[in-house]
Amino acid sequence: MLSIVEIDRGTPAVKTDKHVTLDIDGRSIRVPEGTSVMRAAAQAGINIPKLCATDMLEAFGSCRLCLVEIEGRKGYPASCTTPVTEGMKVSTQTQKLAEIRRGVMELYISDHPLDCLTCPANGHCELQDMAYSMGITSVRFAYNFPRLSVDASHPRFVLDHNRCILCTRCVRTCAEVEGAHVWEMSARGIHARIVPDLNQKWGEARTCTNCGKCVQACPTGALAEKGKAVEEMTRSVVPITTLARHRKGAHV
Repeated sequence: MLSIVEIDRGTPAVKTDKHVTLDIDGRSIRVPEGTSVMRAAAQAGINIPKLCATDMLEAFGSCRLCLVEIEGRKGYPASCTTPVTEGMKVSTQTQKLAEIRRGVMELYISDHPLDCLTCPANGHCELQDMAYSMGITSVRFAYNFPRLSVDASHPRFVLDHNRCILCTRCVRTCAEVEGAHVWEMSARGIHARIVPDLNQKWGEARTCTNCGKCVQACPTGALAEKGKAVEEMTRSVVPITTLARHRKGAHV
């Protein structure tokens, strides 16, 4: 089965007649002006780690895994929100980037349940996939599991705040694709949570259309279908991506 990781390619392609040529990891690539660095790299077969970027949504740049180095620029910009420019030279795999990404992943894991063997998304979890790809078997930080609540009030789905990584895919999918605006972010920092309808229970959210798009977009086991056993929460965002592209008038 095709996984979400394999079909996501960052921000959608830009429709323009003007093209630019850039260098990514020593490879010359020509793409339409306005294309994100992440998409340009993907079109050349270069994979950049990510958790919040998808084909169906506008770039957000929250996960901080897709950072790259650009010659002549300070810092490490997110590739999903950085447009290409003529003559740009990009490095996606350096020792410094590996260190930064590992640190980010360790912070995610330090605040995430480690009961993967009993999670419905086990084997279909992008956080798990990223940890495996980086060879992470332990973290340097103290584990901090706040033991948050689980909202099972919806008749079809369940929300487990403990497994949420605050990527806001559900928020953006509901707003940009479904147009229902059920989900939003509440509070900040360690108190930040995704909440439906101004912090109502999901089952009481009158704006929810029960479409399940947010569940399909979730990269972890935070949003899942009820009744799914371990490793059964498979996902496919192909229908959502196709719908999003049609609504934006982009090529499918």
